[in-house]
Order: sequence, then C-alpha cells, then structure tokens
Amino acid sequence: MKNTLISFLQHLQLEKRYANHTIQAYRNDLEQYGLYLRTTYTISQYQDAQHTHIRSWAVCLLEQNISNASINRKLSTLKTFYKYAMKRGLITINPMNKVVMPKTGKRLPTFLSKTNIAILFQNVDFGESYAGSRNRLILETLYATGMRRAELIALKLSDLDLTQCRFRVFGKGSKERLIPFTNNLQQLLEQYTSLRNDTFPENQTPNLFLTDKGKPLYPKMVYNIVNRYLSEITTQDKRSPHVLRHTFATHITENGGDLNAVKKLLGHSSLASTQVYTHNSIDKLKHVYQQAHPKATKKK
Repeated sequence: MKNTLISFLQHLQLEKRYANHTIQAYRNDLEQYGLYLRTTYTISQYQDAQHTHIRSWAVCLLEQNISNASINRKLSTLKTFYKYAMKRGLITINPMNKVVMPKTGKRLPTFLSKTNIAILFQNVDFGESYAGSRNRLILETLYATGMRRAELIALKLSDLDLTQCRFRVFGKGSKERLIPFTNNLQQLLEQYTSLRNDTFPENQTPNLFLTDKGKPLYPKMVYNIVNRYLSEITTQDKRSPHVLRHTFATHITENGGDLNAVKKLLGHSSLASTQVYTHNSIDKLKHVYQQAHPKATKKK
C-alpha cells in the first residue's frame, strides 16, 4: 500500500504539477482511507478494495458528522487515485464507478462590501515601515488581481512588469496567465520594490514579497496578515486571503464584468467555477425588481 501511495503522489508532483499543500491533502485522505481498509476489512492494498468498501467508508465518515462537502473531497481523491491505478494497470475495474457522491448545497462565497474595502485602504493605518508597506501591498494585490495565496507567495521580481502593468502568475498545474493591474497598484509596487531593495540590499532572494528577515513568505504568515487587517473592518467569521479573491470576482461581476474574462483572470479551468459569482448580481436585480415593479410584493 505504501509503495502505491508514494508512486501516486510522485505522479501528482512530477506529472500533474500539483501544489505541495494539494499533494499533502491527497496523502492525508488516502492514508485515512488505507487505515480504514486495514482496520475494518483487513485489506492491505488499495487495489483490492471494492465499491462496497468505499461506500462503507463514506457512511463511516457521515456517522462522524463529517460534512458532505468534506466527504466529496475525500471521494474525489479516490476518483483521481483509482483513475491513475486504471491507467497504470494496477486494477481492471474502477470501484469508484459505482460510488455516488453525496449531494451538497451550493456554498456562496464570502466577500467584503465595497464600503469595507474603501475603509480598509483609506482609513486603516499600515505604517511607513517595510513591514507596513509590504502588508498593504499584499492586501492591495490580492484584491486588485484575485490571485490565490500560493500564487502571491510564488511571485518573483521577474514576474512583475511595471511598464505593461501586469503580473505573470503560475496557477494550478503550473498554468501561466497574465493579470493586469491598475496605475494605483503600479505606484504602490514601485514604492515597495524601492523600499525592499533599500531594506535588503544584499539579498538575492528572487521572491517579490519577503518576511521581515528577508526570507520568502509562507502561507500562515500571509493568512495572519490578511486576518489581522480584515479584523479591523469586518466582524464576519471568514477573513482569509481567499475572501479577497472572492471579493475581487464579486465586485467585477457586480459592475457588469464579462464572466469569461473573470474566469481567465481567476485562472479557472471551467466556467462553472466562475458562475458562482453571479449570485450577487442576481440578488441585486431582485432587489431592484421588488422596489420598482408595480406588481412586485414590496416588503413593509
């Protein structure tokens, strides 16, 4: 079982070029599944499991009050794994073909209002130090481009084109895309890069964003920075970097932005992933309808 897992994870890393945190999630799911097979059915190899064993695992997860969304993610891991096993000739029948994924309701993205964004960048004091300049730029960049946290961390100085006002970003599967940015962000980037060079004159690290000690940023640090400043302008529970990605997409669609363009900016492989951001525009239209149409039932 261990050798099969290792070869699968190497496939994800070398051939699929998945991010490290994604590979770790696959590892955790498969190790949990493997433990269940061994302890419940004394099955020592993934390829010996049948669809009934997978269904049994899903039921076990439900009994542990694991959400349908989380179970779906774990079953998606198995779908990817057994598809790999089929291609490698490790199995002749894919047990996932007879497994039905649990139904999940559509979860609407959490985002910030335009008022909150205005307060964040106009009223919050970031300070004039290197750390303050970097922190503000992190927030500005996430909101202005909609890039993922991992994409922001991976940005190199060479990925920044101040003349054309655009970033070169490598997304999931190392897919490259160009993201434009505004003149306002251009000015902040020019100020930051100058301060970065003055603060770390001998530093050869290619990353655009650095810690206070001149090292590349790491995921937890970016989360803490975003969470800290969003806590000053909102009481909502979710205050992660992904909230700024959702906010970017929501505000563009609210202002009539083309959905296909938003899809390309976000680096989505499917338009279905982008369509979730249209919900706010629909809610806005409903509000206008309720207020303006003579036959609409107006709330008292």
